[in-house]
Amino acid sequence: AGKKTRSEMKEWIEHNLELVHMNHAMHKRPDEISGGMKQRVGIARALAMEPQVLLMDEPFGALDALTRAHLQDSLMEIQNTLGNTVIMITHDVDEAVLLSDRIVMMTNGPSATIGDILTVDLAKPRDRMQLANDPHYHHLRSVVLEFLYKKHLRPAAA
Repeated sequence: AGKKTRSEMKEWIEHNLELVHMNHAMHKRPDEISGGMKQRVGIARALAMEPQVLLMDEPFGALDALTRAHLQDSLMEIQNTLGNTVIMITHDVDEAVLLSDRIVMMTNGPSATIGDILTVDLAKPRDRMQLANDPHYHHLRSVVLEFLYKKHLRPAAA
């Protein structure tokens, strides 16, 4: 407030909606857009604050697979364009490997701690269809799954 003129604010809104591919729906009301579109608007609103760090907690969890994939692709494009840091909490192993430079795997419980950190050294930009057959992608995915299923067992079950 008070930092931009009315026309600068309009341009800024349009810019952020364009980043999430929502400029076509700028004049729609909330009840006229889908859940995926609402998620995109939420991301645009967060980006409008020009954050150096964007924290996202399960941002795509309630979406269907196709909408989720589109938003993941948009997020990779936005992060590549803006160069800001995105910290995302997710329980989806494929999403973590696709979107991350580093995966911080946590232990269970109220007193959770960092269990392991995996560097994701896949080339960027990332294409999900190319990664489907990439042996290194599958190796990284296996490392995360191994942590979840083997290293993460309760002492009684180990």
